[in-house]
Amino acid sequence: MQHEEVELTRDCQAEQIPLGTTVTLRKGTAAVITQALGDTYTVRLPNGGLYRITSQEADALGKDPQSVATTASLHEGPLTEEMVWAQLKDVYDPEIPINVVDLGLIYDLQLEPQADGESKVFVRMTLTAQGCGMGPSLARDAQQRIEVLPGVAEADVQVVWDPPWHPDMMSPEGKKKLGVE
Repeated sequence: MQHEEVELTRDCQAEQIPLGTTVTLRKGTAAVITQALGDTYTVRLPNGGLYRITSQEADALGKDPQSVATTASLHEGPLTEEMVWAQLKDVYDPEIPINVVDLGLIYDLQLEPQADGESKVFVRMTLTAQGCGMGPSLARDAQQRIEVLPGVAEADVQVVWDPPWHPDMMSPEGKKKLGVE
């Protein structure tokens, strides 16, 4: 994506990167969209700060809001691990244009069938840096994407630090995108 200059058309909620602090960006603020992946936007303000804006706030950027449920509705049939992995591939690090799966941040994924035919989904994930405050936001994004899949009773996404993340954990696609060999 080429960077796109916009002006906020209304006040909107955003998360400051990398702290994860929720802030209100004011109507009329100039911003540059530096990344639009999954259904989130990363914007840079004139002060140099980076912020993550969700699709629910996209209209403030002049974009059409998207629903996480839209991509989930493309899946048919009983819940499978492949369906969950596909949803997780739409969760992006706000600073790196690579999804959490190809970054190697997903350590474990398990489906636990329930008596009613639905499943609980358990995911263990990490971040590229322990000091990153975006962990709760990325975990919440992953949880919401999983919970809209048909057949999911609930999703439990935990951020863990063991083992520590290393670039060798990236998929070949992720390494290619970053130029890491």
